[in-house]
Amino acid sequence: MAAMMKAFPQRLVDLMFLRAVSTSSMGTLPKRVKIVEVGPRDGLQNEKNIVPTPVKIKLIDMLSETGLSVIEATSFVSPKWVPQMADHTEVLKGIQKFPGINYPVLVPNLKGFEAAVAKKLYSMGCYEISLGDTIGVGTPGTMKDMLSTVMQEVPLAALAVHCHDTYGQALANTLMALQMGVSVVDSSVAGLGGCPYAQGALGNLATEDLVYMLEGLGIHTGVNLQKLLEAGNFICQALNRKTGSKVAQATCKL
Repeated sequence: MAAMMKAFPQRLVDLMFLRAVSTSSMGTLPKRVKIVEVGPRDGLQNEKNIVPTPVKIKLIDMLSETGLSVIEATSFVSPKWVPQMADHTEVLKGIQKFPGINYPVLVPNLKGFEAAVAKKLYSMGCYEISLGDTIGVGTPGTMKDMLSTVMQEVPLAALAVHCHDTYGQALANTLMALQMGVSVVDSSVAGLGGCPYAQGALGNLATEDLVYMLEGLGIHTGVNLQKLLEAGNFICQALNRKTGSKVAQATCKL
């Protein structure tokens, strides 16, 4: 081994060592992760220009063909406050509703998720509680602390995470959650979305990037990455904007 190491430049040896350390120290990861695609709802709700209903329907139908099992379709909120979701009924009526796929609508966001709040929600019958870093300021350390606290009050199986990428920490925070046993993750195709109440808060964790990471970890998702990239490309062209997915950006240049 020592002789082999001498044949490599020192920086490459360092990188090999770091990879070996990180792999051996990684916590137990779930064998399967359920991805909750929030693009059609969370990803589009703050768009300034109204997205035509047929575009929303086609996006959802394309996402339905990727293997995703949960796709947030829309939200029943006041058109006065969220005009983008005013066509919620038309969208729900128009999508194909593929067998085996759930199409939930908005569950109102709660400000300041704490262990006591999560415990109360669980006792009220909420089967899944998504803990959100909606302005994207969290780090793996704060994610670990939050989950450690909440897990004292709520069963791990009832928890999900929802990370934004404002500071480029969404994947790292999600990986920390996975290492702690969380197996449900919210994400948005093309990284669409953002928090309208925090200046500079960028989009959600890109579903393409999440799937790429999970595949690299050997975690089953059931999602076809190529079809997901096609859905992301479609909606970005419709919105006339660049994708927020690093994987999509990279594959476009190859």
